[in-house]
Amino acid sequence: MTGTTIDFEPQSGIIARLADAVTDERLADPTPCPDFAVRNLLGHLLGLAAAFRDAARKDLGVTTDTPPTDSVPDIGPGWRQELPKVLDELAEAWRDPAAWTGMTRAGGVDLPAEVAAAVAIDELVVHGWDLARATGQAYEPDPAALRACYDFLLASAEDPSRDAIFGPIVPVAQDAPLLDRAIGLSGRNPGWTP
Repeated sequence: MTGTTIDFEPQSGIIARLADAVTDERLADPTPCPDFAVRNLLGHLLGLAAAFRDAARKDLGVTTDTPPTDSVPDIGPGWRQELPKVLDELAEAWRDPAAWTGMTRAGGVDLPAEVAAAVAIDELVVHGWDLARATGQAYEPDPAALRACYDFLLASAEDPSRDAIFGPIVPVAQDAPLLDRAIGLSGRNPGWTP
């Protein structure tokens, strides 16, 4: 993604719409993330949106210092109002050209701002798929976000430490849709159903 910026708003809006359609009865349903029910996935989306919003702003603190593996995330009673608000703030923060420059921090890791943006887009695209699959919704990610996600995951495919983050690559046919190939690179089976 070097030298490229992405508008986070389309993908953030897709996540907000998916979350808005989740009924309370679905909150305990399983997701493609083995340790997460739907409510935990929504909590993770809320936490990562706040962390990468603050990473873009270079507002380093609790949200950017906490590794995502420290606990199983959950939602509070106000999540339906809070998640779309934080997703909007995430998109707005990455509109600032300064967000893409220098160093920042996310998940307790110092990294170049462009890399943080790539991780954030990857998280939104892959977890959007997770949420849609877990709740039986149609899913078409933003094309620019999907391409950036795929490129990011493909670039990490040969990294021996990637399995600790993503899990082993699931082989997918090269002529499969780009979303399926990205999901396979993320360590998920594109055919997953609850």
